[in-house]
Parts: sequence; C-alpha cells; structure tokens
Amino acid sequence: MDDQARITTPFGAESTAAEVVAGVDLTGRRAVVTGGSSGIGVETARALAAAGAEVTLAVRDTAAGARTAADITAATGNERVLTAPLDLSDQASVAAFVAAWEGPLHILVANAGVMASPGTRTPEGWELQFATNHLGHFALVTGLHAALAAAGGSRVVVVSSVGHVNGDVLFDDIDFAHHPYDPWAAYSQSKTANVLFAVEAAERWAADGIHVNALNPGRIAGTRLVRHIGVPTNAPASFEPGRSDGVSVKDVEQGAATSVLLAASPLVEGVTGRYFEDCNEAGPHEPGVRRGVAGHALDRRRARRLWQVSLDLLAAGRGTDTAS
Repeated sequence: MDDQARITTPFGAESTAAEVVAGVDLTGRRAVVTGGSSGIGVETARALAAAGAEVTLAVRDTAAGARTAADITAATGNERVLTAPLDLSDQASVAAFVAAWEGPLHILVANAGVMASPGTRTPEGWELQFATNHLGHFALVTGLHAALAAAGGSRVVVVSSVGHVNGDVLFDDIDFAHHPYDPWAAYSQSKTANVLFAVEAAERWAADGIHVNALNPGRIAGTRLVRHIGVPTNAPASFEPGRSDGVSVKDVEQGAATSVLLAASPLVEGVTGRYFEDCNEAGPHEPGVRRGVAGHALDRRRARRLWQVSLDLLAAGRGTDTAS
C-alpha cells in the first residue's frame, strides 16, 4: 500500500455521519450493520437509512434492535429498517444469519465489538475478544461472500481501533492458553486482526467487485464499548478515563462518520484494502502518537497467515476439514 497515493477527502475529525452522506442516494441498496442498536452503530444505520438504503440491524438483543429500528424509521421516514438476531461470539448464530440472508448485499458494516473484557472463552475455547471482534465477523463476511459478489461493487467496512498499534496477533497463543491473560493485549490483537482481514479480503475479492476497508472511529464518548473498563489495570494510556493526551473525544455522530464514508460515499468508490481515520486514509503510525496504522496490521504475509488460521479455527470448531 505504500506505493499508492493516500486517499483524502474534504471531511475530518469533526465531520458527522449525516454530513458525509449528504446528497448520496442509496435507494435500492441493502445494508447490514452489526451492533446496530447501540453506540456508533445506531448512527451508522441512521445515516444509511436516511440516504434511502434498506438497513438490517444485526444485533444480539432483538428487542433493543426493534426499538432502534422504529426510532430510525420515525426519524428518517424509511420503513425498510429491519432487525435480525446475531451473536458474533456464537458461531451457530452467525451461521443462522448467513443461511437466512436472501438476495444481494451492497454494504456490510462490521461494527460490533467488545473491549477489554475479563478473561472469557467461548464453548470452542476461543478467547472472547478475538472470537467476537475477528472470528465472528470473519465467518459472517466470508459466509455472505456470494451475496456481496452478487451486488456488484459492494462494500465491507471493518471497524478496528487505534488500539491495534499496541500489539500484533499472537499467532503462537491466540487464546492465551500459555500467556497470562491480558485484556488489552487481547483487544489489541483482535483489532489488528480486523485490519489484516481487510487487507487479505481486498486482495482475494478484488475480481468479485467487493471492496473492503478498515477504520479507526476515534475515541467516542458514552458508548457501551467501555463497559468493561471501570478502573483499568495495564490499560494503554489512551484508554484511561479522564486522560488528556491531545486526542479529541468525539460524539457518536462524529464517531460514525468514517464508517459511513467508507460504506456510502462516492469519494471512496473503488477504494479497497486501506485503513482510514477521521474520514481520510491514515498515514503510518509513529511511536508516541495515537494515530496512524501500524506496519504489522498491513503486512500481507501476516494477513494471509491469519486468513488460514481463521479458516482452521472455524473448521475445528465445526469439526470439519479446512476449506479455503
């Protein structure tokens, strides 16, 4: 990616989701937003619906999803705001969502996530943050590949975090079976995995017209993502409550802007395999600065390795042979 010109837009850190989608017509387009009933997921879904898209909120709590869908319909006049059950930590739930989907899918925003949760494992024995933030979305997006390809020029938007700069994927111990569990190391590797997924999917699916990009939404005030923090131990400095480190705090409308830009704006038509922040493609991360994209997250060798590891893990979880 170093040999490509960096993508810039007229928008920035203070731009809102509504501003970046103003004038965009998504009539006839179908979108899925995971975690669409809280935080920046709500604003992402609202902006896409306001532009005319059919939007499915893929959520664990379908009652909350239905309330959010009704609120978005009331605000936008768009009655094609739907709710479907999806628990990304439960592979049976992911498989059921994929099996139930019919027809093309133009936009998929992989937005849901968990941060710095206590040491927890899924029934397969997978560490929860990696299982939810990466493996769940990996299974979802690869499972919907045919629907995305059928749309022609579809977009996959993967919400990562600046937290990815704190650590690579621990390929020798992804589930912390041999290392002491560190919630922040686990979070960082899951967010690095998000970017690596975008890099590899963009490479694999270019001929299918599927464009895949990752992003850092910024530090967002008042979302449920921080529910596990409390008084953090071993937390990266940028996550400490009340810390002033020169990184501005966004509201949810601003936090959703980069997701919506990548999902809908003509300014990034055809762009794939990139990492954005503040509505522009990020530059390389520099030590001591809470911005930019780390080299380990763009490494194509790591991206290929993660793809195969993910296939192997999912196959083992299902008790089947690996398929590419």
